[in-house]
Amino acid sequence: MSNKTQRSTLPLVFLPHPLILLPGARLTFPISNRQAESLIRLIDSSLHNPLLAAVPLVQHQGNTSVNKWGVTALIKRFVRPGTHSDDERYFLTLAGIARVSLLDPSKLQLSIPGTSSPSADSHPLPRVDVIHPPPDAELPPPFDVAQDFKAVAIRLLERLARDNSQSLQRRESWTRIAQLVEETEIHKVATLADAIVSAVGAEHADKLVLLSTESPSLRLQHVTNLLTKQLSIAEVSSKIATAVDESLSKQQKAFFLRQQLAAINAELQRLEPGSVDLHGTASGVEDEDELETLIRRIDALPAGSEVRRVASAEARRLKRIPPQNAEHGVVRNYLEWLTSLPWIPSSTGSVAVTRSDFLANAKAQLDADHFGLDKVKRRTIEYLAVVRLRALIAQEAEAEQAKVHEVALKNTSEDPAADAGAGDNQKEKENAYKALIKAGEMPPPQMRPNPASPPSTEVRASHKAIKAPILLFVGPPGTGKTSLGQSIARALDRPFYRIALGGVRDEAEIRGHRRTYVASGPGLLAQSLRKAGRMDPVILLDEVDKVGQSNYHGDPSAALLEVLDPEQNVAFNDHYINIPIDLSQVLFICTANSLDTIAPPLLDRCEVIQLSGYTHDEKLHIARRFLLPKQVAQNGLSEPHVQLTEPALLHIVTHYTREAGVRALERAIGSVVRFKAVEWAAHVDERGLPPSSLPALRRSSLARADNTTGVLVKHGKKDADAGYNPIVEMGELEKILGLSRYDGEDREREARRGVVWGLVVTGMGEGEIMPVESIATPGSGQLKLTGSLGDVIKESAELALSWVKTHAYDLGITNKRAQDPLRIPEASVDVHLHLPAGAQKKDGPSAGIAMICAIVSLLTGKCVPPTTAMTGEITLRGRVSAVGGIKEKVLGSHRAGASKVILPWANRKDVEHDVPKEVRTRTQFVFVRTVREALDAAFGAGTLSWRTDVPPLIEGRL
Repeated sequence: MSNKTQRSTLPLVFLPHPLILLPGARLTFPISNRQAESLIRLIDSSLHNPLLAAVPLVQHQGNTSVNKWGVTALIKRFVRPGTHSDDERYFLTLAGIARVSLLDPSKLQLSIPGTSSPSADSHPLPRVDVIHPPPDAELPPPFDVAQDFKAVAIRLLERLARDNSQSLQRRESWTRIAQLVEETEIHKVATLADAIVSAVGAEHADKLVLLSTESPSLRLQHVTNLLTKQLSIAEVSSKIATAVDESLSKQQKAFFLRQQLAAINAELQRLEPGSVDLHGTASGVEDEDELETLIRRIDALPAGSEVRRVASAEARRLKRIPPQNAEHGVVRNYLEWLTSLPWIPSSTGSVAVTRSDFLANAKAQLDADHFGLDKVKRRTIEYLAVVRLRALIAQEAEAEQAKVHEVALKNTSEDPAADAGAGDNQKEKENAYKALIKAGEMPPPQMRPNPASPPSTEVRASHKAIKAPILLFVGPPGTGKTSLGQSIARALDRPFYRIALGGVRDEAEIRGHRRTYVASGPGLLAQSLRKAGRMDPVILLDEVDKVGQSNYHGDPSAALLEVLDPEQNVAFNDHYINIPIDLSQVLFICTANSLDTIAPPLLDRCEVIQLSGYTHDEKLHIARRFLLPKQVAQNGLSEPHVQLTEPALLHIVTHYTREAGVRALERAIGSVVRFKAVEWAAHVDERGLPPSSLPALRRSSLARADNTTGVLVKHGKKDADAGYNPIVEMGELEKILGLSRYDGEDREREARRGVVWGLVVTGMGEGEIMPVESIATPGSGQLKLTGSLGDVIKESAELALSWVKTHAYDLGITNKRAQDPLRIPEASVDVHLHLPAGAQKKDGPSAGIAMICAIVSLLTGKCVPPTTAMTGEITLRGRVSAVGGIKEKVLGSHRAGASKVILPWANRKDVEHDVPKEVRTRTQFVFVRTVREALDAAFGAGTLSWRTDVPPLIEGRL
């Protein structure tokens, strides 16, 4: 054969990066409009399908160049853009024929489309000189090289034909290509190799090397290496997919990616032992450490207990479950919860209880944290005293038990020679042990296998067991219910945990979710024990009156029955833990604003303690001792920087707040402190002083304001630098806090006809005064009621009007007994009774006296003094019956400035026992049995013109 090269001139088509056309393959790519127009002219001017030279463009470090090698190609398809298509590009399909090389590629650099400086006369299809390889370059490859190529190609094509992820048509095409390779002769294999590489796919660099390789033998070797690499990748991918599919089930489909990651890590470990997984840690080491930690925690559980038996069984099950299995995480999470709960009784709190100064320290702790609340403190000290007595008794029992154990141990260690004649002594010892067991001083034989064994922890704990009471603090917001629970925890030296039950609607929040549910977990009680780390914490169940009612999620209040029952919570069952939990050592404290929404069975298990509110003096002490220092510290100041005078503080209490608690008072004091903080910051910036420096104007002490003049008596020396004044006077409060909130109401409280002031208890448990207004309008003797009144209070209004109509002649309203005071022939009227604040629902049997006084005042023209407040229900016979909420109502009248309160005679004991002494000394209480006594007390003796003396009420009982 001749080795001479052949030259020819062909139109050139650039293949954009990274497209490469190999001989025997086809390629479709877009071309520009100029190239398309030139190509159309070329096709029109040629008799046959024109032959083109297709050369790929190569990019290297941002520069584009023309590759030296290309292929001759025939046009197989030329597509013009459609009329209605948005794409206006032409598409050209070429079929590769044979390799060619460019004679001088550097001359074509300026003809590359898209370059920064193309030649002005560059042609879209430039004609270039190409060199065809000599005929001897296409000699058949060696036999062994061709056989290796065919073997590798057939294996790869058969694996692709078995790939189920591809379409059926695609798999059938792989099968046909494999048959074609097997039937192809040796001298034609090199041509087939280019087509297979184009079909299977390869990297751009590999294709470029293959295109530039002139020798068929070298090309086959290169293609064999490429196909071998593709075959290895396909085998590894198939192996990973097979490993994943074997362990994949319906429950594990959500963890498909995690399964693939584990299979990839396993394959990497097999190829490179000692390598790290994709998470950066050695595979399996972390899981083994966690499992060992769980085993150690299980071994620390009480021996022979149910929790240890269950935990051991679950640990053995965990070892059999693969880490990739979803159940592995569920079991491990359950074991972590099971081993983290405090199953062993703690003896930490018993040390403080047995000290002689325990009760004194507890009382000092309660007094330091709260002012007043004597009833609550007394009940808390009673409980702590019982705890201390039980602990001392248990300590004595342990001492006696230790003595018996020491004697038994001494007898068993005597000389063995004396045991021969000691049969009687042994019988006496057995009788003594039986007597001790019967008396409860020694454990039974099954709990104590031999006399030499020490007393067990469980036996010592049983002596100390005491059923804690369930305390329920009921009162308005801001009265210190939550902080009182914290003080009790500090006094007992126990951990404190708060559970907010407001809005809880799911029973599982209390009992926990069953393990069959996805993302299940224990309830709030088990979580609190885990965080506390002890079996005897103080748990505050906050807002127990706002627990959701029964629904399709269960009844949370019913679930609390087992928790708050001392007879049942010894073995509380959490659905997730599924092992009885002892809650008998937990001190539960519940808080609520009202008892109306608490289920009666739940209320029956609690010991209710009322926190009605604070008086003015108590609020002053609380503000001085707690609120003012707290706000000063929170706002970056110290005590010398802000000093409130007594008149200013009293003015805040009486004119800016009128609540049962102290939250609004704390906010008002915080506003004053922040105002002074702004002044101090400006003063410090102006004078260049450090923020911790003391103000120039200091007072060694603050005297109370003079009662007559209200002027503050100032002590100390005044420095020449008086740029900042730490003293807050009463006159500055309006500038700081704005207008007084309750000044307008006090000005409106004047003696008016048809208006009296009643006492009510709001839905939050706060007592306050409310006006009962009445007017007469032209009408027909009807009664009109407004103010969002309930059925009970409407009946009280009808009773009041009926009693007034019956006794209108005695009161001097009518001239005849049978005359209706509302239906006078000259002027019939209607009575309109109104209770302000119509947006608030009002109901309850306690407004009868106030309504009678309002109607009598309206019809007689007499006025009730505005400093008089009243409450009480009436009967149709004119008797005044007892009402509830006396303490809240009296404190509300005290805050409102009422000096005289009219109450039913049956409530006099409530005033003596519940109302603070300072309020009783400042308020005049009038206790009445009948409506006439109530009218005389309200209007004053002799004010109403009674025509006849009403005969005494005589009752007959059958």
